[in-house]
Amino acid sequence: MNKIIRYTAVWALILLTVSTITSCNKDDDNSNSSGRTETITNNTNSNFKDLRTATHRLEFLKLKGGHSTVLTHKLSNGEINYSVEWDIDKMSNRWTCYQIYASNALKSVKRKSQESDNLYPRDPFWTSNAFFPYDPYRGSGYDHGHLCPSQDRVNSRDSNDQTFYLSNMQPQVHGFNAGIWAEMEKKMRTYITYKSGSKDTLFICRGGTIDKQDQYTYIRNKFIVPTYFFSVALMKYKIKGQGDWQYKAIGFWFKHENNNGTSLKPYVTSIKEIEEKTGIDFFCNLPDNIERDVESKTPAQMILTWNII
Repeated sequence: MNKIIRYTAVWALILLTVSTITSCNKDDDNSNSSGRTETITNNTNSNFKDLRTATHRLEFLKLKGGHSTVLTHKLSNGEINYSVEWDIDKMSNRWTCYQIYASNALKSVKRKSQESDNLYPRDPFWTSNAFFPYDPYRGSGYDHGHLCPSQDRVNSRDSNDQTFYLSNMQPQVHGFNAGIWAEMEKKMRTYITYKSGSKDTLFICRGGTIDKQDQYTYIRNKFIVPTYFFSVALMKYKIKGQGDWQYKAIGFWFKHENNNGTSLKPYVTSIKEIEEKTGIDFFCNLPDNIERDVESKTPAQMILTWNII
């Protein structure tokens, strides 16, 4: 009897491991991207032990845990729209991550109406104590700064509307939100080829600094305002005539201040440096050798390979 129990437990563990690895990579390469599955075995810092398979996707960062939770928003067809790591104690977004691929531009829905009675709704996944009982942005002097911008989700009404959840926001001064931050968002959208059959995918993570005390301030009854913002992206693509997937990554680090500049060069920062500044581990679900390679590139290398001006 004991042998049967042991064998059953071992077999169940094997099935769970296989299921976890398969579902992880199916999500990474889902039908909106390459449609392929890959088995990643050489990875020491992944989220693969987390039972939520969405956290195994390539855009995800290493989960902080503790009083932080993951909010993953899906569309009616089951497709993941974007995910958020939410700090319940600080009542703040730590980061938003998502993918961009060609089908995001198959339609062009209009941005959610500014006349909407509830333009910035509460996140339906929040618990009662996760955020303020009111919208603290209103009258604060700060914009509702999107992390997954509405313009990156123009393929459906549902996907666009979800970007307006308060959980996808960080307070931003207007000259930053409509200035250099908007320039960066616009530039990143240019890397996806909007053509039929395109399988290139852009994996994006953006956030404001909320973890180190010298990197944020509080206003209005503990409403947190980041001192810096980051944007990190991984491109998975194929070169014509070559069968293997290629990867490249880029990072931006911005001081949160009015900035109407148009050149992004001064803000290109190595991903390793952004990790050191924030304590966040990016692209933890990549195979270790690929992660080390894309994160080790210097700003000069990234400016060249991404054609940053």
